[in-house]
Amino acid sequence: MIPSRRSFFKSSLGLAMLGRGSRAHATPVPKDSSFDPWVEIDTASFRQNVAEISRRVSGRPILAVVKNNGYGTGVVNVARALEPERAIAGFAVVKLHEAHTLRDAGIQKPILLMGPCDERDLENAVVRKIRPMLYTPLGPALDRIASKTQSPVPIHICVDTGIGRVGVPFRQAPQLIKDLASRKSVRVEGTMMTFTEDPEFDAEQLERFQSLCRTLESEGLQLGKKHTASSFGLFQRPEAFLDMVRPGMALFGIYSEKEFRSLGLMDLRPVLRLKARVIYVKQLAKGDSAGYNRAYRAANDVWVATLPAGHADGLPRAAAKGARVRIGEALYPIIASISASHCIVEIGAEPRVRIGDIATFFDAQEGSRPEDFAASCESSVYDLTMHLSALLPRVVHNPG
Repeated sequence: MIPSRRSFFKSSLGLAMLGRGSRAHATPVPKDSSFDPWVEIDTASFRQNVAEISRRVSGRPILAVVKNNGYGTGVVNVARALEPERAIAGFAVVKLHEAHTLRDAGIQKPILLMGPCDERDLENAVVRKIRPMLYTPLGPALDRIASKTQSPVPIHICVDTGIGRVGVPFRQAPQLIKDLASRKSVRVEGTMMTFTEDPEFDAEQLERFQSLCRTLESEGLQLGKKHTASSFGLFQRPEAFLDMVRPGMALFGIYSEKEFRSLGLMDLRPVLRLKARVIYVKQLAKGDSAGYNRAYRAANDVWVATLPAGHADGLPRAAAKGARVRIGEALYPIIASISASHCIVEIGAEPRVRIGDIATFFDAQEGSRPEDFAASCESSVYDLTMHLSALLPRVVHNPG
């Protein structure tokens, strides 16, 4: 009978082989060991980050951007952690299904849908008190929806001041905004734009936006809360805080740019930790190889450990080019190549780790933050967090 993988690791067959001979070093597995990687979420860090952002923006309301599965946290996990915070005015997502997921989970605060939807989906969203972000002439559709719901439809209007992605072009915006704001079927709750994050051009973008708003408000139009500043803007453009801010990454305790960490403007603490347990330890002899295409070749006899996390779990393929993993109190380099479900770390001349030991890819410790892990292998911290597999277990710590 062929043993299962779990029974293999629980038995005395879970060995770390010594070189090429028949000698073996047994490494028993802890009874509570699980060999699936997992994500930990520290909700106390959410609370700290909200407090830091609120202080930075002088108490302005925060529209929490929790798009793309809550930047890897899980959209429901992050919304439940943030909703009790008084500073959080609501949530913003891009995918309609995430907005519905939040409502299904019992989230009560306003939800802004920053992505597209057709008229049928728009009506369903409005019924569930999901605010659409609009930038096309949907006035007639809003009239029909308001007629059915017997109340004005709350919307945010998106203006394109130069990013060229979505939003009504700022030169054409007066006509559209006047049309929407003049309808009894509409209540403009907010007017917004997105910076390109080009320092010189951003100033021009903000002037375009503010000039537009001044003109329209002088004509008596109500534009609701004006919001432009994302996490990037929190550090770069205090003049863009306006009526409300719209951070994403900063809420998760991550500095979106390396230089932001040294400015001392906010003390952000990473919310996410990615962990796994060592599943195998062995010694490679000088000249042995590891990884596809023999990506690693041992210059000397060396111990290596296998971790059950790979690019299917969200680990960047580039991690094998400089990233390190903490096991115990030491950092070990990831070597060879990242496969779908595994990676290998170099331990050194002595077998200093055992099967079942916890390996931390990133957490809140200095040197092991998500920004540190991404920078070490010239990857993007956005990719690192947002590409974490939704199938990985999320373990929530410090709720309430």
